[in-house]
Amino acid sequence: MWLSPALLLLSLSGCFSIYSQESVRAPEQGSVTVQCHYQQRWETYVKWWCRGVHWDSCTILVQTRGSEQEEKRDRVLIKDNQRDHVFTVTMEELRQNDTDIYWCGIKRLGTDLGTQVKVIIDPVGAASTPASSSSKLTTNRNMGVFISSHKRTHYVLLVFVKVPILLILVGTILWLKGSQRVPEKPWEQPIYMNLSSKHLNKDMAA
Repeated sequence: MWLSPALLLLSLSGCFSIYSQESVRAPEQGSVTVQCHYQQRWETYVKWWCRGVHWDSCTILVQTRGSEQEEKRDRVLIKDNQRDHVFTVTMEELRQNDTDIYWCGIKRLGTDLGTQVKVIIDPVGAASTPASSSSKLTTNRNMGVFISSHKRTHYVLLVFVKVPILLILVGTILWLKGSQRVPEKPWEQPIYMNLSSKHLNKDMAA
């Protein structure tokens, strides 16, 4: 279905309102932390952490109250940092059956905003990366996701906003230059030709 440029920009901007890493991994009986980043203007909205494959039927495990106060329910904590536009979800005392699809979400009028995160819990005794290395790898993955998201955002802005604006500016500049040209006076050329004819006749008479 074809969308107007305005509607397309609105739908694309909604995709980047909230984002996080695609997946996280942690050992059984340990804990895992997920950072969900969001854009400005969503600071005081309720943030939530939901479990379930399907967006429209997932179960909300914990949610904020629109403030920065930490909230806890069972083994899950959530805390919003409104200054840095990120809320953090921590799952403790992990069990192997905690492996599932989860969602970072923002409650709003209409359809809530959300992004999917896959949580994988390794069983006890399974070979895993040491905690320090795992932390570094998670940080690197997070940075990769953030950079990739910024690149996609910049690409969308470049294609749908910056390029049209640039073309409009170039067209305006060319039009202004064309309108500022001083038209050639119609009598200048005939006078020059007449003067040339007089000089030529004088030369021939001499």
